[in-house]
Amino acid sequence: MKCFFCDIKSDTDDKRILETESFFSRFDDFPISRGHAEIVPKRHVESFFTLTEPELLEMYGLIVKTKTVIQEKFKPDGYNIGINEGKAGGQTINHLHIHLIPRYVGDVDNPRGGVRNVLQGKGDYSREAEKLGREEYLN
Repeated sequence: MKCFFCDIKSDTDDKRILETESFFSRFDDFPISRGHAEIVPKRHVESFFTLTEPELLEMYGLIVKTKTVIQEKFKPDGYNIGINEGKAGGQTINHLHIHLIPRYVGDVDNPRGGVRNVLQGKGDYSREAEKLGREEYLN
């Protein structure tokens, strides 16, 4: 089976940001914000949960370095980091890739809840927090 990420060659990838021994980062082909990047393992692996501990550490280091590049170039106000795991989780390419999505003040009307918004209507839980007396913990 063909794999988009396995087929990308570093010398022809004009979206490449950084590279380590086992991972690379690149700007997303279909960005949802300025600077939207993805961190991808070089070996074909479909699930985040099959990465080894050394791979997790290497991947984390590349996420931090990629964020530094994005911060300097685009100056976003915040970030979302996301993984679409499995078909039910929205994974459309069966090769693990971590989305590093820069966020900007005003890019949506109400960013409250962030990644919780993957399920419509579940992102803003401030009313429920108030009912539990936890509103002091909310921004």
